[in-house]
Amino acid sequence: MMGAIVLSHRWLGIAFCLLLAMWFATGIVMHFVPFPSLTEAERFAGLAPVDPGEPRISVADAVAASGIGDATRVRLVHRGDGPVYVVSGPARSRAVRASDGQDASVTSAEVALAIVRAYAHQRGLDALRAAVVARSDYDQWSVPNGFDRHRPLFHAALGDAAGTEIYVSSETGEIVLDTTRSERGWNLVGAVLHWIYPTILRSNWALWDRVVWTLSLLALIAALLGAVLGIVRVRFRKGRISTSYRGWHALHHLIGLAATVFVLSWIFSGWLSMDHGRLFSRGQLTPAEASVVNPTPNWTAASLDRQPISPSAREVEWFAFNDDVYRRDRVALGGQVLIGRGDAPGDGRATFLDAQEIGNLTARLGAGCAAPFRLAGNDDYSAQSSIPGAPVYRTTCGDLWFDVDAANGNVLQKLDPSRRVYRWLYSALHTLDFPILLAHAWMRDTLIVGLCTLGLMFSITGIVIGWRRLRASLAA
Repeated sequence: MMGAIVLSHRWLGIAFCLLLAMWFATGIVMHFVPFPSLTEAERFAGLAPVDPGEPRISVADAVAASGIGDATRVRLVHRGDGPVYVVSGPARSRAVRASDGQDASVTSAEVALAIVRAYAHQRGLDALRAAVVARSDYDQWSVPNGFDRHRPLFHAALGDAAGTEIYVSSETGEIVLDTTRSERGWNLVGAVLHWIYPTILRSNWALWDRVVWTLSLLALIAALLGAVLGIVRVRFRKGRISTSYRGWHALHHLIGLAATVFVLSWIFSGWLSMDHGRLFSRGQLTPAEASVVNPTPNWTAASLDRQPISPSAREVEWFAFNDDVYRRDRVALGGQVLIGRGDAPGDGRATFLDAQEIGNLTARLGAGCAAPFRLAGNDDYSAQSSIPGAPVYRTTCGDLWFDVDAANGNVLQKLDPSRRVYRWLYSALHTLDFPILLAHAWMRDTLIVGLCTLGLMFSITGIVIGWRRLRASLAA
């Protein structure tokens, strides 16, 4: 039995020591430089003001013109080529001209470039040398599934000092991603390696999922076998832990003993990051819950056009919530004006949905739902609103928890017992986002860098031992 463990660990270690070293090194980079994305602050900063007096068709006409029969949300924005309605349903989104309802999808590089330049102007970015460099479904930075409803994407380079590149949705004409030269460089030695994210593999999600899940599992098995051997072969001399090995083998043994708990928990939690419903629930709404949370309203009867749009609005959104339709005028990154169907022009309203409104909805999600309460910022299962500082309310329906964004009515997360366990086994163990460490960022930074460095040193000793063993075997 022990011989089989030794042999399995030896050859699995040779096969995976480089991969483990890469994971530890790139984990440090990823902690400080996340994968490129368009933050809400960047998106909102690039929006031009909406002209309240500009002639436009009704929301109901826009929905009809889009052809999306199950539309749940409609937004009015002013792109670089004019105002458009962006109509969204569960599966797709589409833009139509606010003036006449004509198709407003982006089919030419010239229109995409006009949108990019207008966006850059709003953000104060230098776009004098901007140019569209590609129109494609995928590249290294646009492989996440969240971009699927926007493909193909127009990829533009601003030619500025920061090397900013911007991606435009061909379906809605919105800016969906930006990257800088620094972000791209760090991520090539960070997330791209850590997630095994080459475009050719990641563009096929199912294949990528199977490959990374399998590699992570084999690496975990190699580490578990090594932990067994390391513990079995511990020696005690004069009350101190010792080893019978010499040289690199001794270093590998002793560092491994010191790092065993971290290495095993980190590889295990990294493997769980690829779970995707295999062992734990995915926290997705059931069809019945989705029909309550994201209903398709009667857009003809739901018009809120009689209330004037706020003069400082940069985005206007209509959405259904609890069998009513609301309109929110985004007037600042952290502020909005919320209007319900029953509100007469000039009526004052709260900025966000209140606890009672949210409670009326969540009461329909299941029996015995408690009254919603505002989520604290340091909650163990935190959730962030789409608007900085906006409240998030949690309702508990027995074992099910629902967190609702008071800014736009979206359910941010559904937590069942399985998902709550997953939060600790994956997120807490892999990113050390324990509440006490989140409250002391310097402590968390120090632990992540220190532990990953320890794991890297351990992996390097394995690389040296593995290379020597492999060289000797090949020579023989």
